[in-house]
Amino acid sequence: ARGRAAPIRGDDIAVTADVRLEDIVGDGKVRVRLPGGRALDVSLPAGVEPGERIRLRGQGQPGLNGGTPGDAIVTVAFVPHRHFTVDGANLRLELPIGLDEAVLGARVRVPTVEGAVELKVPAGTSSGKTFRLRGKGLPTKHDGRGDLLVTVRIALPPKEDPELVALMEKWRSEGRYRAREGFD
Repeated sequence: ARGRAAPIRGDDIAVTADVRLEDIVGDGKVRVRLPGGRALDVSLPAGVEPGERIRLRGQGQPGLNGGTPGDAIVTVAFVPHRHFTVDGANLRLELPIGLDEAVLGARVRVPTVEGAVELKVPAGTSSGKTFRLRGKGLPTKHDGRGDLLVTVRIALPPKEDPELVALMEKWRSEGRYRAREGFD
């Protein structure tokens, strides 16, 4: 009598999950398409990082002769965001502000992954100053949140403003201050 063929486990399959920052701070799930067109909603672990692998048991190729199915191995890839760069659990943002806002101070709207918030820019803020918005970054592995680090960049008017040019010429001729003091 012939024996039955031994059960053979199905092959694992590899897929990539393109994860938006909004998915991570939102419901923590991302939709993944498997070969063959089947789609699954995958829960992202807290503190997920690019390149991290998530194993979905039994979601791979079917087994043979009654063998168990293989697994789906999902590699996480962060989709680049138009505003934010990822720095661990922190997010970084370069925010343009007007010259008047830098000199006089202002309340400015700052985008976050969950919606805009208001930031108070103090009078006399130089370009390159970084503000920390606590808890506005990505979730961490220990139930916390990273921060949003907002670096302001002074944006001059798109067209030459004759009054601004005249004021700057006056400042230069009077030697009001030296921006590179100590660099001589």
